[in-house]
Amino acid sequence: MVDDSDFLVVSHLCKSFGPRKAVDDISFTAKRGEILGFLGPNGAGKSTTLKIISALMPPDSGTVKIDTIDLCQNPLEAKKRMGFVPETGALYEKLTPLEYLEMVGLLYRLGPAEIERKSHLFLRYFDLGEQRNLRMTSFSKGMKQKVVLAAALLHNPDLLLLDEPLNGLDANTVMVLKGVMRRLADTGKTIIYSSHILEVVEKVCDRVAILQNGRIIAEGNINQLRQMTHSESLELVFKELTRVEDIEGKIEGFAEAITKTPHREEI
Repeated sequence: MVDDSDFLVVSHLCKSFGPRKAVDDISFTAKRGEILGFLGPNGAGKSTTLKIISALMPPDSGTVKIDTIDLCQNPLEAKKRMGFVPETGALYEKLTPLEYLEMVGLLYRLGPAEIERKSHLFLRYFDLGEQRNLRMTSFSKGMKQKVVLAAALLHNPDLLLLDEPLNGLDANTVMVLKGVMRRLADTGKTIIYSSHILEVVEKVCDRVAILQNGRIIAEGNINQLRQMTHSESLELVFKELTRVEDIEGKIEGFAEAITKTPHREEI
């Protein structure tokens, strides 16, 4: 049931690629000031769902409303309200960070003075101040990820979609980003955070949706999920709900396969 505090409302979302249903009738809401975590094994539908919400990919059916704006009917107006960090963020690497952020700022109709002020500040906070005028062709994965994050935050979005945002980041930047996420949520921003790092999800997210085979199989805050599965940690909750069996056996067998020297007749 939708109420006035629901900023994002996703209803009966479906998306197929050939015979495979990547997103299979997904519905959920996210409130103002809430960090909603997305968890699930590879291929569960997390990234596809976020791409649909960000208007990068059309759904086969279903609706997405951002503060009552229908994404399909008014995609440009909806996009103004959101920032998106995809799992594999693409950059125009022949640009410098400042040039790239200026381009993004102009696309969002920010004024030149605001673009310049925020670009310099964001790059400094991400420890990229000295590299602001260098071409990004030589940047590491983590440096590029910082620029993608800065671009997603530049226009002060009300909805922030983060798909594995910690990829390549150093420990200090991870701490900064986790703190910024919490501060932004406290000011009323809505954040969807998709990750495989269970410890971060457990510490940062107010509520968690667990996806498997294109469906949401469980949803609630950490305590509710623990009670549902009688598990002590989110890791055990995840294992129970996604039916990951015999983890120790897999670990033992995999390690043995790596380290065992085969006899000649086994080769």
